[in-house]
Amino acid sequence: MSTLANQLAATEREDVARAIRLLLARPLLTEAADPVGFDLVRRRREPLVQWFDYTCGWSLTIEPRRGYARLAKVRVDLDGSRPARRARAGRAPFDRRRYVLLCVTAAELLSMPMTTIGMLADRVVQATAADRALAAFDPVHRPERMAFVDVLKLLESYDVLRAVDGTTEAYVESAEAKVLYRVDTTLLMRLPAAPVGASRLAVPPDDVPARFEELLTGLVLERRYGAVAVDGTVNETHGESAATDAQRNLKLRHSVLRRLFDDPVLYRTDLTEDELAYVTSLTGRQIMRRSVEQAGFLLEERAEGFLVVDPDGIATDVRFPDDTSTARVAALLLLEPLCAAPAGLLPEQLGEAGADLLRRFPRWAKAYQSQDGAARLADDAVRVLRDVGLARITRGRVVANPAAHRYRLTETTSADPEAKRGSQQHASPRETAGATAPAGVVAEGDQQ
Repeated sequence: MSTLANQLAATEREDVARAIRLLLARPLLTEAADPVGFDLVRRRREPLVQWFDYTCGWSLTIEPRRGYARLAKVRVDLDGSRPARRARAGRAPFDRRRYVLLCVTAAELLSMPMTTIGMLADRVVQATAADRALAAFDPVHRPERMAFVDVLKLLESYDVLRAVDGTTEAYVESAEAKVLYRVDTTLLMRLPAAPVGASRLAVPPDDVPARFEELLTGLVLERRYGAVAVDGTVNETHGESAATDAQRNLKLRHSVLRRLFDDPVLYRTDLTEDELAYVTSLTGRQIMRRSVEQAGFLLEERAEGFLVVDPDGIATDVRFPDDTSTARVAALLLLEPLCAAPAGLLPEQLGEAGADLLRRFPRWAKAYQSQDGAARLADDAVRVLRDVGLARITRGRVVANPAAHRYRLTETTSADPEAKRGSQQHASPRETAGATAPAGVVAEGDQQ
């Protein structure tokens, strides 16, 4: 092979690896949001579609003329660690009300290529009033308008909605605000990643609460593995018996690699016996290592599990350590007492550790400087650690996972001259950020 051919092949491998990581971080990639990234995905379309289908069983749809690429990341296990978030300050996760409004709003937008915010709100009012299972939407109340705006801003971030005239935020102050939208109904229909449409699960509304988990499972059934759905239920016995050896092996490969490329860390204890046998087999290990290499990651294998590291940070959607919120700062600081307690800590003990942080840094975490602030701070920090795979709850105790021991606090510094002379009573973790890890401490470890 000539030198030029070698260079072209190497360039293609690098492009494909970068594009894979871009899509893992942003399953909906639009030309408007990232023109350079979208052009890369468009140019390497065929190898990308083949890689995602073979490795993870995920479908990749690329629409060059419409300017978007959609990776449908299907997962059987329920994962609430990546919720939809509000665009306003704080980036709080969506609550139940906002998810309901999101679904109703999306349904109403399917038949509206152009609309105004007032017309859309009226349609949502009518839709919720006609469904006895839903609380009626009332735009007269400001909290309702705020929830509606959060939904519209999320759809704007997906390029499903585009404000042609006016600004969405104006609706919070007045229900009479004038905003004109253009709707991309084709892209809207691409948003759901579930292979089974919700309308196919014909279940009476009164039965939904009792069968909610079962219905969610029914939405992600994939017939390529031999599973079948009957009236919105999963016939696992029939599905397992009907599946061929090839289908079972395909399901094992996809289930393991989906989690490996979608989670910060994959522990052996979280795998089923069949999955563990697959990753320890000669074929399974070869496929896993080759897939990781093709995507441009580094694979670390430990006795406890597997860790995939992106040296360029392209595929990283959530970083740790990170100082973007008080809870993330506290999560890093609470790792030390957690790792020092092999049996884990009780919520009360973590609350005491949170109270100690608030005493050490009285100018920090003002939202938690209240009677129950220490307990709330500890709860929020534990939620962060669980989301990034560094902690778990076992028998009422919070236990550090093996990957948590990759991080070590080495020193605390301060930008306050008084604190530098030995008194840190006025120092705050945000103000004393170290060079190698945010949150006011210098830490050793990898960013996930």
